[in-house]
Amino acid sequence: MGKVGLGVAVGCAVVSCTLAAILVSRRLKSRARWNKAVSVLREFEDECSTSIGRLRQVVDAMAVEMHAGLASEGGSKLKMLLTFVDTLPSGHEKGIYYALDLGGTNFRVLRVQLSGKRQRIDHQVEKQAIPPHIMTGTSEALFDYLASILKQFVEKEDGHQPSPGTKALGFTFSFPMKQSSVSSGVLVKWTKGFAIHDMVSVCLISDDKLK
Repeated sequence: MGKVGLGVAVGCAVVSCTLAAILVSRRLKSRARWNKAVSVLREFEDECSTSIGRLRQVVDAMAVEMHAGLASEGGSKLKMLLTFVDTLPSGHEKGIYYALDLGGTNFRVLRVQLSGKRQRIDHQVEKQAIPPHIMTGTSEALFDYLASILKQFVEKEDGHQPSPGTKALGFTFSFPMKQSSVSSGVLVKWTKGFAIHDMVSVCLISDDKLK
């Protein structure tokens, strides 16, 4: 029995050593593959990295092109259009303001209540998808649709009997516009899936119309 027990013990030890050797071998191979992967990634990182000096050169070159594009039409490789926005909010504004954002397949209406410096800004926003037939229809159909969405939004937020007086409204029209003032401009071309032909090269809004 003693010899049998010894034989079993020796056999188990041999099996254990064999398994341990296999595991160590696999770990070494796995570590080698990992080290190789890390080496490849580091080499790729070194080849793709851009120095701070080079980045500053890119920034300076872009600034030069932007200034040239704003100085004269066609004077830059970058397409630049004046916006006539020359002031920023002071932070002391108070009151209720509305904003419209037509920038793609969705139309957003925003209502913001400002209470002055460092006060909480209360806002409500609604997003509506623009139907495909509106995006390729007529200018009248588009603005009728936008006006109906705005009307519903104002009635919902202010009640069906909105407060009297005019309301401050901003309109973000996110398409190429050649502006003549902050509130007037001509549509250069449509993008983002829009194709309303009777609006291209037409003054969409003007200071006289606002008055």
